[in-house]
Amino acid sequence: MSIKNFSEIIPQNRRVILRCDLNVPVKNGVIGDDGRIFASLSTIKELLDNNCSIVVIAHLGRPKGQINPDLSLQPIAKRLGELLNREVKFSTEILGIKNVAQTLAPGEILMLENIRFLENETSKDEALRNKLATELSEYGDFYVGDGFGAVHRKHASVYELARLLPHCAGNLISNEVKVLEKLSSNPDRPYGVVLGGAKVSDKIGVISNLLDKVDVLIVGGGMVFTFLAANGMQIGKSLVETDLVPTVKDLLLRANSLGVKILLPSDIVVAKEFAENSQPSVVSSDQIPMDQMGLDIGPDSARAFADEIKKCKTVFWNGPMGVFEFANFPMGQRLLRRL
Repeated sequence: MSIKNFSEIIPQNRRVILRCDLNVPVKNGVIGDDGRIFASLSTIKELLDNNCSIVVIAHLGRPKGQINPDLSLQPIAKRLGELLNREVKFSTEILGIKNVAQTLAPGEILMLENIRFLENETSKDEALRNKLATELSEYGDFYVGDGFGAVHRKHASVYELARLLPHCAGNLISNEVKVLEKLSSNPDRPYGVVLGGAKVSDKIGVISNLLDKVDVLIVGGGMVFTFLAANGMQIGKSLVETDLVPTVKDLLLRANSLGVKILLPSDIVVAKEFAENSQPSVVSSDQIPMDQMGLDIGPDSARAFADEIKKCKTVFWNGPMGVFEFANFPMGQRLLRRL
């Protein structure tokens, strides 16, 4: 399957199913950062200019196939409507709304509820994913994939649905791919990569592919504890993907052989529980107490990381340094951005 760029095959007068990445922080119905909604506007506006109706499919968080009102997309639909200065209809139902979707007039937008409320969206069973994708495919006659944060996942609305309809990539994905092509072929040096986020498994392919192209690799976020464990450190109750420890060890050996500098945090902000009101404290990264978990990089690490970034002419940054959604644990992210 190949996906054509948006500029090559802009759909006109079509009923478009648009897969977006609208996974923004929401608390008590209030959006903390609408950057990803802004990032989707280019494709949406171009579709509207080309007389299309749009059914928007997106996810929020990881509800794991269960309905969770805290992860509803309704506040996001409202914000999108504000940014577009037009109504964005919202459907609390995801399935069984074929007639509603097919009768949208050109220029109308319908956003479906969080697609991950349906277990089949993320199922490991291809047949179940395909069943869901087949139902969704009846909502339009053209598919535009613009959910860059989810495009690598084999999910029903990302992978199977694109196979069932004529399709192309949206502006966001097309532009990101152009940037990534430059970063992987001819970057200005020194070239630094900053990786964060929860899981090594989400980034292992990125690390492996970039390792022979970068000068320095900086690791933070929840994924760093698998790296620390690979170095034989005690990580307490911190998030770790034990099955990937051998893979990370191999990556560290490969980086050393290539002369790539890898920076891991020297200090960690820890707490007893994964909760916003947990009391933070700073410890050395090799002295995380057994009853504590790491939730952010420490101030010394943020300064060291920033000093290294300042030396680089090209920086690729993917993922947060800590649980920035919690009021007590955003400081590593903020300090690193400020320095």
